[in-house]
Formats: sequence, C-alpha cells, structure tokens
Amino acid sequence: MNDAPSPKAAHIGVAMGGRGTDVAREAASLVLLDDNFASLVTAVRLGRRIADNLRKAMGYILAVHVPIAGMSLLPVLFGWPMVLGPIHVVFLELVIDPVSSIVFEAEPDEEGIMARPPRKPDAPLFDTPLMLHGLLQGVVVMIAALGIFQLVIGDLHGEEVARCMAFVTLVIGNLGLVLTNRSLKTSAFRTLTRPNRALVFVVIATLTALALAVSVPWLRGLFGFAPRRTAAPGGGGRGRAGLHRGE
Repeated sequence: MNDAPSPKAAHIGVAMGGRGTDVAREAASLVLLDDNFASLVTAVRLGRRIADNLRKAMGYILAVHVPIAGMSLLPVLFGWPMVLGPIHVVFLELVIDPVSSIVFEAEPDEEGIMARPPRKPDAPLFDTPLMLHGLLQGVVVMIAALGIFQLVIGDLHGEEVARCMAFVTLVIGNLGLVLTNRSLKTSAFRTLTRPNRALVFVVIATLTALALAVSVPWLRGLFGFAPRRTAAPGGGGRGRAGLHRGE
C-alpha cells in the first residue's frame, strides 16, 4: 500500500517517526518522533500562541512608530520647535526592541485558543484590520503627545518644558500600547492579571530610565529638557555660566 498520496494531499501531512514507512515520512510535512498523536495537540496550541504573539508584536511595532515618525516630521513641516531628536528616538528604540522580541514572545495563551476554527492557509499574518487598529492606536498617542507639547509651549512654559512633557507622554503612551496589544480579544485591564515577568522588568527599567532623564541635571540637558549652559563672556572659563533662557 502506498502511504505517500495522503500526506501529500493534506495541508500538513503527518507521519509516524518510528512505525511509519520511509515513503510516508518523506512525503509528510511533520514527523512524530514519539509516535504519539497527542503531541499534535501541543504543537497546534504552541503554533497558535506563536502566531498570536507575532500579530501582537507586529501591531505594536506599527502603532508605536506612528507617533515617533509624526513627532519627528510634523514640527519640520509646520515650522514648530523640535520635539524629538536622535537621543529621544534611541531611548524609545531601547524600549521597543525588548518589548517586540522578549515581552510578546513570553505572552501566555489566549483564552479559548483551542476552540477556534483553523486559520485559512492563505490568510495573511498581518491583515488589514490589524494594520488599521495599529495605525489608529499610534495616531491617538501622537495626538496626545503633540497636544501636550502645543498646550505647554503655548502657555509660556518654554520649549524645554514642553519637550519634556511631550516625551513623558510618548513614553507612557508607549507602555500603554504594550498593555493594549497584549491581547487581541480582551481589554488591557484584564491582561494585567496575566503574568509576564519580561513585561514587569521592561516597565520598571523604562520608568526608572525616564525618571533619571527628567531629574538628573546633565541628562536633562542631553535630552533637551533644560537650557544648556554656555560660558559667559569675560568669565575666564572659571565657574561662571550664562543661560540661553532664564532659570
């Protein structure tokens, strides 16, 4: 009896690794080394979790880069003071990279993951609804950060204070995007009960770094959150300094 046609005709042909024939193993897409069909259930669950987490990470990456791009380009187009510089983008990318590669990878299974019907073989991993959802999230964060910037700078608080407030809003919005995209089915509040040690570490590290950036004087100057000091004329290079703006 020829065992090859069935594994070839199936979307994912399965063959026994120990008791199966050589022809079946060569034609199959998947070979069970332990000859236990129960392993298929574990494999399907793992595959669905991986697919879900990939979609979450891709949606988050799209969403978080919308405000970064917008806050970098819009001030140039409309002649506003600079909001984001290279140091701010580097800070954000140091948060985005571990979130995309570690946090979402560690996300547990969604509720009812095995009760879903099979996904169509030709269904795209990154579809239009997911793209629109990510774009909408990113636009909301961008509007919030730019709105804070315009509100503060228009209230005569100064460019540095406005930049600081907008950046804090952007970082907090970034963490909000992480929580929002942790689940494709439930709300961000319900996901808070799901353990993820990588997420806890990233949130603590991000908030600590943000606190240092807005509180340590030389870091404030590096991030443009405070006026930079320059040597005053006639100071002889000792101890005296002037400010671009009054403090």
